[in-house]
Amino acid sequence: MKRQDLRNVAIIAHVDHGKTTLVDQMLRQSGAFRQNQQVADRVMDSGDIERERGITILAKNCSCTYNDVKINIVDTPGHADFGGEVERVLKMVNGVLLLVDAAEGCMPQTRFVLQKALQQNLSLVIVVNKIDRPDARIKEVIDEILLLLMDLGATDEQLDSPMIFCSGRAGTASYNPDAPGTDFKPLFETILQYVDCPEGDPEAPFQMLCSSVDYNEFVGRIGIGRIENGTARINDEVVVCDWHDPNVKLRGRLTKLYTFQANGRTPAEEASAGDIVAFSGIADVTIGNTLCVPTEVEPLPFVKINDPTVEMTFSVNDSPFAGREGKYVTSRQIRDRLHRELLKDVALRVEDSATTDSFRVMGRGEMHLSILVENMRREGYELQVGAPRVLTHEENGVVMEPVEMVVIDVPTEYQGAVMTELGQRKGLLQNISPIGSRTRLEFRIPSRGLFGYRSQFLTDTHGEGIMNTIFDGYQEWAGDIVNRNTGSLISFETGEAVTYGLFNAQQRGTLIVTPGEKVYEGMVIGYTPSGEDMAVNICKTKHLTNTRASGSDDALRLVPVSKFSLDEALEFISSDEMVEVTPKNIRLRKRILNNSERMKALKGNKN
Repeated sequence: MKRQDLRNVAIIAHVDHGKTTLVDQMLRQSGAFRQNQQVADRVMDSGDIERERGITILAKNCSCTYNDVKINIVDTPGHADFGGEVERVLKMVNGVLLLVDAAEGCMPQTRFVLQKALQQNLSLVIVVNKIDRPDARIKEVIDEILLLLMDLGATDEQLDSPMIFCSGRAGTASYNPDAPGTDFKPLFETILQYVDCPEGDPEAPFQMLCSSVDYNEFVGRIGIGRIENGTARINDEVVVCDWHDPNVKLRGRLTKLYTFQANGRTPAEEASAGDIVAFSGIADVTIGNTLCVPTEVEPLPFVKINDPTVEMTFSVNDSPFAGREGKYVTSRQIRDRLHRELLKDVALRVEDSATTDSFRVMGRGEMHLSILVENMRREGYELQVGAPRVLTHEENGVVMEPVEMVVIDVPTEYQGAVMTELGQRKGLLQNISPIGSRTRLEFRIPSRGLFGYRSQFLTDTHGEGIMNTIFDGYQEWAGDIVNRNTGSLISFETGEAVTYGLFNAQQRGTLIVTPGEKVYEGMVIGYTPSGEDMAVNICKTKHLTNTRASGSDDALRLVPVSKFSLDEALEFISSDEMVEVTPKNIRLRKRILNNSERMKALKGNKN
């Protein structure tokens, strides 16, 4: 049975191609908000970090109504590190809107998300967005999309998918790229006409796949998914089973049911086949579980999420300043927080390490893990984080490591610097093509070759380069890669940084601390171009003498300090360093703080 009054669609695209802005306009133009209601821009990016960075991290559900048809919309992340979010939410929908930027064209994540949609045989509506950009190249982008579809083995029906031309920011859509349109009516009409209606028998036994999990302090875990068959009602008894694990057999009751209305949730007494709903009452439900009636337990297939590629060590802060700024500082508190994150992040893995005060945390990339650290820091957690490492495995006795496909757009005059740097990091040039005054470079490079490269890339391209990456499988270990050619300036003693000491230290390298800042022995306070670590005393004061003239310290001029963000700190540190993260500060430090002990360990490693 088909639900003609309902459509379930996901919006998929590369990062920053305009998904969230498009959803904003769909909600506004469908009357989801009151006439005088104050609504923030990019209303679906509800997290602080999402708003600050302008990216979507977690998939969000919302809905709008057009011509008495309810359209459930899933706004998905575009960044490759959050690909796990995209894979699972596609199980909830019958069709996708594929957004492609009219200037950038098809990018790595465009290929990834489109491939996932084609594999599940979902209805496809192609949206060329940002057609009002001055550098838009609409006709070339149309050709790129068709070539990509053919390259991914699309069927004739998928190749004939409708194409809409939009400006998400202006809220206009049209069937013709040369006529901008006046509203989103063509987009809504195309969704109703081409996206398949959800199918299911409301009279059959209840069956629902949990595709997403939220967490609430009051009700615990909240599962989200689409009802495949039957009808869900409050207080119904259900059994939880799993396609990949036949041992999962949990019993529970649906204590609450919610449907999605605009960008919020509305309590409901019941929901039937085809509806996307949120539910609570089952404490241990997780992503990939199937909810069934007790009389007919049959799990639904669930797509296997790709394995993590990067790991970091999270540990209890043991620096001399430990416990001064954080609210949650113990290993038990950090462990509980990491395991709580597992409830809603399907691509994350957490394992206990050899010691009780540290944990192995594995994810899809540096950004994936750095956002977790940033969230914990804002919640009051204090911890230490080690340098990122790639996860390897063996195949037929050969060590295999993850590799990334990197697509870089740079002004032509900077392409030489980019090619030289990535070549030194074991990157292999796959393709090079001119786009106006810019050049697009495609590299295949080991994931570890990109550690610490982003800041170098911005320097090499004078801030004008655009870099996008996506996981591209595994290859044989490529040998040693030098990710960093600078050494560290290390504080020789514990105390307070003074101008005189900093003035002398800045002649050795670049500082990242300011006068009056508290430092401790072993703390990294800057970096040197020599590539060698160097211990300096920045707490050293000028001795008083009889001949000291008044005002002689006025000549001491310090170079302005550039503080590291969390992302920059994680990119910067080497294998023998850590980042100390507290709610108020981000400090870099050596694993071994004592200078003499560190020297002994260094000599032992060389021998």
